[in-house]
Amino acid sequence: MSEPNTEGRVVSINVSAQTGIAKSPVPSVEVVLDRGIAGDAHAGDWHRQVSLLAMESVQRMRDAGADVNPGAFGENLTVLGLDLLALPLGTEIEIGSARLQVSQHGKECHDHCAIYHQVGDCVMPREGIFGVVTQAGTIAEGDRVTVLSLGEGTFERVGSESAS
Repeated sequence: MSEPNTEGRVVSINVSAQTGIAKSPVPSVEVVLDRGIAGDAHAGDWHRQVSLLAMESVQRMRDAGADVNPGAFGENLTVLGLDLLALPLGTEIEIGSARLQVSQHGKECHDHCAIYHQVGDCVMPREGIFGVVTQAGTIAEGDRVTVLSLGEGTFERVGSESAS
C-alpha cells in the first residue's frame, strides 16, 4: 500500500452557531488550543473539535446531482488534494499556523440531520475526519495542509484538562 499524499490546501473554512446544519463560509478563523474553531458550535473539550472533509467528496455529490457547496455537510474545513481517510489516527497535520491531531474517521449518524434531508445523503459520516487542536493559530482559505507525521492508527487524548 502506498503512502498517502502529504499535502493539500484549504478551499473553504466553514462555521455555524449550532450543530446538525450546513456551515457558512468565512475567510479565516482563530483556532483555540484544546477547544477548536472559535465561534463554531462543535468547539469544545472533546475529541471532535475540528471536522474536515475532502473537496473531492463534495464534488462527487455534485456529480450525483446534489446542489451543494463546501460547508453543506457540516465540515469546518473543506480540503483539496489530501486523502483524509488514508491518514491514520494520531496523524499530526499543520494547517496555517495551527496544528491538529487526527482523532476519528467518520461518525455514526443517529438521526438523519438537516443536511441529509436537504441533500438526500450525507458523506460526512463516511468520509469526514475529526481532529483535536494541538497548537493554536489562524487558518485562512488557501492555506496549505501539511502532514507532519503519520499516526500509528490510535488516538489517545493527552495534555488536556479532561485527561486523567
